[in-house]
Amino acid sequence: MSDLQIRNLRPEEISVAIDWAAAEGWNPGLRDDACFAIPDAQGFFVGEIGGEPVATVSCVNYDDRFAFLGFYIVRAGFRGKGHGLRIWNAAIAHAGSRVIGLDGVVAQQDNYKKSGFQLAYANIRYGGAVAAPPKPPADVVALNTIPFALVEADDTTVFPAPRATFLRAWINTPGHVGRALMRDGKLAAWGVVRPCRTGRKIGPLVADHRAAADAIVQALLASPGSSEIVLDIPAVNGDAIALAESLGLKPTFETARMYTGPIPSLRLDRVFGVTSFELG
Repeated sequence: MSDLQIRNLRPEEISVAIDWAAAEGWNPGLRDDACFAIPDAQGFFVGEIGGEPVATVSCVNYDDRFAFLGFYIVRAGFRGKGHGLRIWNAAIAHAGSRVIGLDGVVAQQDNYKKSGFQLAYANIRYGGAVAAPPKPPADVVALNTIPFALVEADDTTVFPAPRATFLRAWINTPGHVGRALMRDGKLAAWGVVRPCRTGRKIGPLVADHRAAADAIVQALLASPGSSEIVLDIPAVNGDAIALAESLGLKPTFETARMYTGPIPSLRLDRVFGVTSFELG
């Protein structure tokens, strides 16, 4: 254990953690690294032995109240030696007194509970091939054509902390496609699809109701890209699950959304797609 050296990953090195996540089957986006570095450039850590990376973790501080932990990976062959605990403690220390959220594999729930995390709900990953509609709904527009202040305000109902800079990058990154639905001057639904190692992921997908969410999904499916679609859904949102099933998507993976401290009060009935299991 004394040989492990922990340091921050520089923004251009975050791809190391993303590549490891891909190897673990998490299927990250092709351009996630540039976006993930934005909220907290000091929030990514690597543990090295003799200069060789053996462990990673992130704990991104969004503001002075909330952080999100992800990319907790120890390479095979280096597990069971205490390296994971040391880098985990470094990430937790980075968060300070903030409430920390994470999406952890179900098998690790008990370990996370020992570190003060409590279960809030499950997230379920749905995936499968979906045919593109002949044309997108006529009333859906490009997300970057509506006032960003509307998106920023709406996001506060579904995410525990402000993340305006991250959202701007997420929406405008090349290859990412965003769509929005306006009703009576109000933002009724919006979402982003991005290319991943396999297929495309839709997230976030936020809507007032299932019909509005479906309109956004149809518009995103009509954009160029793979027909293989992934959608990560809070299990407590029955309408979102019904939408995924109506598209022919099947559950493939489940995480436990857990928090330290008070569980944030969010409009999960409006979350039809989680932005990212790595950053919340």
